[in-house]
Amino acid sequence: MRIIKLFLFLLLTSSLIAQNKKNVTLEDIWQNYTFSARSVGGFRSMNNGINYTVLERSKEGIDIVKYNYADKTKSEVLVKSSDLMFNNQSFSIDDYEFSSDEQKLLIASEMESIYRHSSKANYYVYDFATKAITQLADGEKIMYATFSPQANQVAFVKENNLFYVDLISGKQTQLTFDGKKNEIINGASDWVYEEELELVRAFEWSPDGKKIAYFRFDETNVKEWSMKMYEDLYPEEIRFKYPKAGEENSKVAVFIYHLQENKTVPTEIIEKYEYISRINWSNDSKNLAIQTLNRHQNKLIIQLTNAENGKGTIIYKEENEKYVEVPKTQFLSTKNQFIITSEKDGYNHLYLYDTNGKLINQLTKGNYDVTDFYGVNEKSGLVYYQSAEISPLDRQVYSIKLDGKSKKQLSTKKGNNSADFSATFDYFINYHSDANTPLFITLNNKNAKQIRVLQDNKPLLDRMNETNLSKKEFFTINVNNVTLNAYTIKPQHFDETKKYPVFMFVYGGPGSQMVEDSWGSSNYFWFQHLASKGYLVVCVDNRGTGARGADFKKITYKQLGKYEIEDQIAAAKYLATLPYIDGSRIGIFGWSYG
Repeated sequence: MRIIKLFLFLLLTSSLIAQNKKNVTLEDIWQNYTFSARSVGGFRSMNNGINYTVLERSKEGIDIVKYNYADKTKSEVLVKSSDLMFNNQSFSIDDYEFSSDEQKLLIASEMESIYRHSSKANYYVYDFATKAITQLADGEKIMYATFSPQANQVAFVKENNLFYVDLISGKQTQLTFDGKKNEIINGASDWVYEEELELVRAFEWSPDGKKIAYFRFDETNVKEWSMKMYEDLYPEEIRFKYPKAGEENSKVAVFIYHLQENKTVPTEIIEKYEYISRINWSNDSKNLAIQTLNRHQNKLIIQLTNAENGKGTIIYKEENEKYVEVPKTQFLSTKNQFIITSEKDGYNHLYLYDTNGKLINQLTKGNYDVTDFYGVNEKSGLVYYQSAEISPLDRQVYSIKLDGKSKKQLSTKKGNNSADFSATFDYFINYHSDANTPLFITLNNKNAKQIRVLQDNKPLLDRMNETNLSKKEFFTINVNNVTLNAYTIKPQHFDETKKYPVFMFVYGGPGSQMVEDSWGSSNYFWFQHLASKGYLVVCVDNRGTGARGADFKKITYKQLGKYEIEDQIAAAKYLATLPYIDGSRIGIFGWSYG
């Protein structure tokens, strides 16, 4: 009898708790931001590998605070927000960068977005020794202010021209003079490069600080697009250059400016090209590596270009019958070698080459994609990267030797893991989440031992525990002779004997991925809101999506929309056969590519 009473008591208690839980509302998500996750703002690793800095809110505003990796109690406020005054006017920190010697700080304030990634801001230089603050460009908003490696100069873009200022003399030098809106851009990218090639700042200091390599975009012949902005009572029309498929792109060239000689050297591209996707300096500052792609993006060439005469030598060439992804590269400082990512064996992996174009070693191998490349510790010979080795839904952080041996998994939790490494690679911050758990950020040493938790998002977890939520569940669908990954969020108190309408969410663009074991932010709660209204939410990654190798991704080449639509329709038809789904009430929603 006691057992029965206890069971009834627990049943009643759990029922009352469930009744007291709230459903997610749209106001919670997009008006009150009730379910916003926190991160660690403004993380920067310091040169000594012992300390790092973050942005922290105080009573006065945003401060820059220094911490010791090994001992959290050892902290110091490097810059107080109350100290940030110029001409008796206070300003706040939106972003910041240390100079190479960490004696100065470059602070961006009042940042203003332009397109998806680009922005302009007011920039200030803060001197730690004197506490002096200098404003760049006489208070005009500028783009991409960047210290020289020697910390005595700052380069930036203003009104489509490239400048640098000497921090000792205060003299400002203009490098280019032909910049003009919708015609010529120097040092910044055009819309296509920003959006499609993820290139925003289009200039690079040489390691010795004596040269600046920069892009010049001539978009004179690119056709204009007009767009009305309905932000105010009367709409404003903006016009910008926007090449559509098959239309003329910007004509792009790279130049090298020599500061001491005040001369500009044009670079000579060896083979015909359409895009210059990246530039990278060699560590001795004598050569500039220039990546080019043809219009079809199926031929990638890297040439090493002499900084004095602009002439180049091809050191790497890759061709593919479909297309070549823009690779990540890093030149080693102690050897004439570089690391590059490539899908040449069918999956994205890391390769080591010498600067004569000879393959030394394939560092990673297997039927999985390397999804990020963090860098190399040349002292230890360890390369750090992220991959989907365990599953396309999963991301883990690894290290591996330059000889491709001694691979070690550094992250420990199932789900999505990414990393920020200290300057010496002795520590890393791990950002973990999974499908039902928000960001959990930890500090770890090089042996993957957790030192402490930096952000656990406990307030958000507490709010989630007070809310009616359904688990995001993963499953697979076999359609069109292929297995597709999918997830579902079922209505609370799901009953298999009932029939539910389905809301299918789709993106499905080339190389994208919606179905992964990671935190879904606002979409997660939007889907929970729909589930509370009785909808069963489903998302399917069609053919053409990422983390499953080149063949799976590139099948949509030259026929975008064919396989994606076939797979989504087939998935919907499969769902309609399930006993708990109302096949007459399946809707599909997508945005952008979706």
